[in-house]
Formats: sequence, structure tokens, C-alpha cells
Amino acid sequence: MRVVPISYTDPAAAFEAFADEPVAALLQSCAPDGPRGRYSYIAAEPYRLIVATSHGVMVDGEPVPGDPFTVLERELARVPDADGPCPVPFRTGAVGFLGYELGRHLERLPVPRLLGPGQPEMVMGLYDTVIAFDHQEEKAYVISSGAPEVDSGARARRAAMRAHGFLHRLSGVNETPRTPDWTPQSAWQPDLDRTEVEERIARTIAYIRAGDIFQANITQRFTARMPPDLGDRGLYARLRALSPAPFAALLTCGRAMAVASASPERFLSLAADRWVETRPIKGTRPRHLDPAQDATLAAELSASAKDRAENLMIVDLMRNDLGRVAELGSVTVPVLNGLETFASVHHLVSVVRARLREGLGPVDLLRATFPGGSITGAPKIRAMEIIHELEPAPRGVYCGAIAWIGFDGAMDSSIVIRTLVRVGDTVMAQAGGGIVADSDPAAEYEEGMVKIAPLLRAVAGPAPER
Repeated sequence: MRVVPISYTDPAAAFEAFADEPVAALLQSCAPDGPRGRYSYIAAEPYRLIVATSHGVMVDGEPVPGDPFTVLERELARVPDADGPCPVPFRTGAVGFLGYELGRHLERLPVPRLLGPGQPEMVMGLYDTVIAFDHQEEKAYVISSGAPEVDSGARARRAAMRAHGFLHRLSGVNETPRTPDWTPQSAWQPDLDRTEVEERIARTIAYIRAGDIFQANITQRFTARMPPDLGDRGLYARLRALSPAPFAALLTCGRAMAVASASPERFLSLAADRWVETRPIKGTRPRHLDPAQDATLAAELSASAKDRAENLMIVDLMRNDLGRVAELGSVTVPVLNGLETFASVHHLVSVVRARLREGLGPVDLLRATFPGGSITGAPKIRAMEIIHELEPAPRGVYCGAIAWIGFDGAMDSSIVIRTLVRVGDTVMAQAGGGIVADSDPAAEYEEGMVKIAPLLRAVAGPAPER
């Protein structure tokens, strides 16, 4: 393990040094949030690239046997964890996204609708060198572990060369992050009009009252043409300005695709000591400019029997999922229906913790829990069948996970919500909510619009008022 201290700067500004990389990742904590807001990472120049589509899995452009989870696990196992101390949790490893439709490899589900050209189901780069930022200590590092080579000497030389290249690139970085340019704008088009969305919500309520499920997460999608001359980093700068979040991310996934995310929700974290944490979100109210009104909305959410019950259903689902891979008796719920406030919304957030069984790793944990219960429903499999029936398009990246997975077995990941996905010159935004027996279709539609508002504004403008 080689750790080189560098000048501390804004991670988004540092990411400009890798602007021309076809595959790179910025994982940025953009909101003060204790441990969840402490670290940011840049990963570029993957030594290996795993891409999964509906037709199979490729590693460095060559087809390989196995499902995406098996291939990811196999590639991670090829690299032993590097020796030596590291000042941040991520000590190099895999970074990328796992799309929602990967759930078909884990459960018996309807055949998913095919994603359009340029939309893989998974893109994970393996990185032997990353840049890490500790916002609490205001320190930054280039961290190298090397990738598997002919011998350890070649591995060390490769790591040293890449770290040297990163240091050279960073030497010319402007320490001021990009200021959003709000001039380019574009118009959104919904897949379904309001009447159609509310009709699908009503059908979900009918399934619940018939005893099929307790809850399902039903979403709506909007598409727009990418504003000319904006660029992926410009799109991310707008989203970051409108909706700073503890799990913000910008992923470039080849020239044809990029993901700009402002997720508030942790999916799974796995520490080196095998402790797991998930933080499902259920329950939403908009923010208000008037402090008194804002406090009233927050108090209303905390007291809402409907929202608290909705959150509890997902907590029970996540406890069950974690129980498949956890040490007996280790699953606990230290926080139930805690109130958390973000830039545009208040949320109810619970915390579920467990200790992963000896001999299991991060991919085993993903297999047991993916996709997250907060964006499916309960029971999960039947809810996913209903989602497939009622939503007209595949979800793709949305409702999957953005993750880093270390060679040492540690992991952190977010649920892909509050996210813009660019494919070619098309941008997609999606949002929804958990539907329960006493949901009101009109109110659920409005809640979805509250969640998606910053995403729509990031493309359509105008600039936020100062």
C-alpha cells in the first residue's frame, strides 16, 4: 500500500483533471452528515473493466462465463489486499454501478424489458490507484495498491507509475469547483401523464387491499434532450448546487453514458470488521422557505402514522434480507423512523445493523439484499412483479446501487435515487414512492414530483435564486 499526501481541494475541482477519461468515477460527499459526509473519492484509469448487458458479461471487452455477481466476485478475488495502513476506508478496488435489472440473476422474476442501446446493466471498473479526500481532517491522498501482474515487483512498478501520473495531473488543478452554467436548457417529457400515473398507483392499492402485497414502490420517468454544450460535468455541477447529498456521484461509463447522482440514501456499508449498516428511507415532506412552516412539515412527517408504518415495512424486509447472511442474533435496529433533513426534503430514515457471517464477503451481501427493499416493496418478489407490470420502461441504473468495494472486503453503496442518467443525447430522471393500503393516488403523485423537482430543474432551469 502506497499513500502519498497531496494538497486538499474540492473533489469536483480535482475531477476536472480526469475530464477526458471515458471511464472514471467521482464519489462525493456533498452534505455535512457525520461519518457519511466525511470521505470522497476519485477513481480513474481502471486496469480492468466489467460490463454486463442483457446478453452477458464482458471483461475488458471479452465475453466471460458467469452472471455479473459471480464475475465481479471472481475479479475482486484476484487481488489480495495490499499490506500497510491506510487513512481512509476505501483502499482501492471496484467502483461503478449495478442496475436494478440485475435482480433477475438473484430471484425468479419476469424477463425484464431490454434496456436501450448504450445502457449496460452493470459497469464496474477495478482500480489500483484512487484519490481520497478526508473532509473532516481536510486532507487528501493518492492511494495505490497495484493490480495483479506477473510478479509483485511488476505490480509495485505499475502502481507507482499510475500514482505518479495522477500526481502530475493534479498539479494543474484549479482549486475552485466548476460554477454551474444555467444558460443551456431543455424541456422534459413524461412517459405517462398524471392521469396514467395515478391510475397505476390505484391499481397498486387494489393489489394491496386484495392481499397480494403490503407495499410497492411505483415510479414515473421523464426524458429530455441533453442541453447542447452543457456536458456531464456541467450537469453534475447543476445537480450538486440544487441538491447536495451525502452520496453524490458522477460516473462516466464510456462516451455514450454518464450518471449524475445526488442520493441521500445509503444502501449497504460493510466495514473491515464485517459490520453491516443499511439506512432505508421511507416518508417524505417538502422543505419550506419559512422556518416555522418548515418545522411544521418536519413535525407532521415525524407524527405520520402512514409514513411510519411504510418505513417499518421496509425495515422488516431489510432485517429479513440481512438475516440471510448475518451472524445469528446480530441484526438490530438502532434507529427507527429518525427524521433527517436534506436540501429539498425531509425524510424518515431508519438504521439496520448486522454482522456478516465469517467467510462471506461484499458480493455475498449484495446477493442477499439486491435490489434494496426501499425501492421495491414488501414482499419483495411480488412487489417487483407488480412494478414490472405497471411501469412501462426498465429502470436501468435507477433504483440499483452505486458502490465502491475494496480489495480488503469493505464496501459502501447508495441507492440510485435523485439521479440523472445520460445515454447518448437523452437524459432520464425518475422518482416515485412507496404505495400502501391508505395511499391517495393524487398525494403520491405530488410526493413524486417533490422528489424529482431538483432533477428536472437541473436540466430545464432556471438557476436557483441567491
